[in-house]
Amino acid sequence: MSDFPVYIHACGSHSALGKETSDIHQSLSGNKAPSMRAEGGWLNDGKSTVVGKAEGELPEVPSSLSGFNTRNNQLVLSALQQIEPQIQEAKAKYGADRIAVVVGTSTSGISDGEIALSEKLQSGAFSAGYHYRKQELGNPAEFVARYLDLSGPTYAISTACSSSGRVFLSAKRLLKSGFVDAIIVGGTDSLCKLTLNGFNSLEALSNEHCLPFSPNRKGINIGEASAYMLLSAEQKDSDDPIALLGVGDSSDAHHISAPHPEGKGAIEAMEKALKDAGLNASEIGYINAHGTATPLNDAMESKAAYAVFGSQTPISSTKPLTGHTLGAAGIIEASICWHILKFNLPLPMQINDGEKDTELADINLVTNHVLEKKAIISNSFAFGGNNISLIFGYQS
Repeated sequence: MSDFPVYIHACGSHSALGKETSDIHQSLSGNKAPSMRAEGGWLNDGKSTVVGKAEGELPEVPSSLSGFNTRNNQLVLSALQQIEPQIQEAKAKYGADRIAVVVGTSTSGISDGEIALSEKLQSGAFSAGYHYRKQELGNPAEFVARYLDLSGPTYAISTACSSSGRVFLSAKRLLKSGFVDAIIVGGTDSLCKLTLNGFNSLEALSNEHCLPFSPNRKGINIGEASAYMLLSAEQKDSDDPIALLGVGDSSDAHHISAPHPEGKGAIEAMEKALKDAGLNASEIGYINAHGTATPLNDAMESKAAYAVFGSQTPISSTKPLTGHTLGAAGIIEASICWHILKFNLPLPMQINDGEKDTELADINLVTNHVLEKKAIISNSFAFGGNNISLIFGYQS
């Protein structure tokens, strides 16, 4: 196993899977319909599209932090407050300056900016309380640090769909350097017209429920999500020893929006993660695929997964349950891996139309599996060939 494991002490999330643990587990097992539905009003062409919504009442941003009052930061709070007791314990133990905050995002407060701009076009003035700083990519990270009164290193990562996967790489480096004792990692992206219309213009958006690895796949569904974890290099007696065992990254820079057709960067990221974890491919019990349901991604990823793991390792994409949550995708799928390990859940079945694309590499799509090996790899691949693979498991 890894010679420098990073232990996960707490995890909170809010997505189309739900917010409460019971709701998340029911959604993952297929016993409850997730909040994935067709809605109008998002696309400039007037068509409806399927979105994944984080439903339910969101906490209010404190009035003392009104400059951070956005829906995005309300989603931050919804997940963050679930692990706040553990964070306060770490703060008391290590000190406010020894806890870092690293957050991944790609939209930040853009949705509030869209509303403010619409009001300005109608009335000639921005809405009260709006300021462009709410759209800055560093805004969620600064909000977390301000809300918790932390003074350690604080920054955001924005590498499109690998943003909140890369926070784990930063966390491991910061902990290994001894610069901090604990880290809050997270990712939050909220639905906004900018990204929905952007993907629609790329002809990568499906107006129906997405179908990863099916021959009938037409593209992605966009979702919103927020997830936060507390990490340290110290295992606590009260914890299950669930850890980040390995991290692998690559940047193949094949194309600004299309993945390398042979999965060159994806293979490199997965192999580096295995090496970092000190594991062989045969020791991985499940692959949480990036699995966007675009023709190019699924073709590439199936080749890459087959090249590294062969045809036996169970694999599925959970994006039909959450939507593609963009900058939050890496950590919302990491949180799914954490739930599988901590609560011994069945592996998420591959949800699509029941057909498998015979032109794809021979991968083992999950139909009805339990996790037989206590390590999971989760992939996030982004525009520009920015790739990250994370391995989670029990540290022996």
